[in-house]
Amino acid sequence: MISNKEEIRDFIRKNYSEVAQKGSEGGCCGGGCSCSGTLLDISEASIKIGYSLGDLSNVPPESNMGLGCGNPIVIAALKDGEVVLDLGSGGGFDCFLARRQVGETGYVIGVDMTPDMIKLARKNVENSGYTNVEFRLGEIEHLPVADSTVDVIISNCVINLSLDKEQVFKEAFRVLKPGGRLSTSDVVATAQLPENIKKDLALIASCIGGAEYVEDIKTMLQNAGFSNIRMTPKDNSREIINSWAPGKNIEDFVASYIIEATKEEAKIKISKTCCTHSTSNGKCC
Repeated sequence: MISNKEEIRDFIRKNYSEVAQKGSEGGCCGGGCSCSGTLLDISEASIKIGYSLGDLSNVPPESNMGLGCGNPIVIAALKDGEVVLDLGSGGGFDCFLARRQVGETGYVIGVDMTPDMIKLARKNVENSGYTNVEFRLGEIEHLPVADSTVDVIISNCVINLSLDKEQVFKEAFRVLKPGGRLSTSDVVATAQLPENIKKDLALIASCIGGAEYVEDIKTMLQNAGFSNIRMTPKDNSREIINSWAPGKNIEDFVASYIIEATKEEAKIKISKTCCTHSTSNGKCC
């Protein structure tokens, strides 16, 4: 029985601490998005949700624990020199892929609330010698990032874990530069979740129980200030969700979606001023 939000948050944090401690060798058998048990399982799970063999070979192997429900990098259209922020960066898998696309003139920041994940990600950075990526401990509802400093925000199956998703989107809007964009993959509810699913801590930590209804997510994004909102279900969403809980028909209630939105640039208002004097024919000069 769930008593309060802190109990849920603590359960999620402990769950992903166990994932980080086991790393790519143990998979996420403690319960998590796209759970896998062996390196082969992890590779197969990663390919199923949208990554390529090239992606897997170009990152520190310890950074990939088979977590996720899609590939936000493939739709982010990252460019040289951009600053990228990953919400719920885990071991750094997507951050390491992003750093290759933004180049040495770009920069990638990963934020995660789990100390063990941050420790793992920083170890991966140190071992790899990367200079354009860093990891910060923090909650995605209260980002340790300055206003208007990020070009692109990515996230992979993490926002559904938040207990205050509207606050997450407000924070995302705050840190994005005008013209910046949000490109995430997440699990959303497509039907009313049964109460037994919504109150199951294990299912919440597994990216299912905390899924928000798809239209409510769109409204939250609008309320935060985002525009050009696009929400697209993955073609193999049912296959992905079913693999997490075979035979339980969870895919009838939730789906893996690609969620995109932009923070429009401020419009410059040009005001007309009255002329202070006129010519002999009465016209303003």
